[in-house]
Amino acid sequence: MTPLAPTEIRALEEALDDEYRAWCTYDQVIADFGEIRPFSNIREAEGRHIEALLALFARYGLAAPRNRWPGKVARYGARGIPQSAGSLGLAAVGVAPSLNAHFLALAAGAMLFVSVHELVPMAKRYRHPDAFLGGIVLSALLYALLAAATSRLAAP
Repeated sequence: MTPLAPTEIRALEEALDDEYRAWCTYDQVIADFGEIRPFSNIREAEGRHIEALLALFARYGLAAPRNRWPGKVARYGARGIPQSAGSLGLAAVGVAPSLNAHFLALAAGAMLFVSVHELVPMAKRYRHPDAFLGGIVLSALLYALLAAATSRLAAP
């Protein structure tokens, strides 16, 4: 058997680290929300991926890196905070319906922040900035189209 090149070893290590992180993420989701599908199925699949990669490490006589992700992935158990914020927003719109557009703009800004916060690093990591930019342009065009269509529907 031909030994692996350093770049191939690094690729195996990165693949295993990605699988460890995915497994821990879905494990945390299940810990926070319970054993529900599809998350339990995905966690099982991630476990199979880890086993396959560990078999490759053993086959080539390489020491597999340990899982560094337990306890380091995001927790999803703070369900009460967004629900409370949503209830507060709904009550505010009921009291002052004229502020509805402002609340919608705030929600859109929050979604944009979260999307960019997650997607920009991912685009850099997987070296697909063109796909990211294309998605941003496409979503802006879709938004403009929907805004134009809804404004025509709302016009008297």
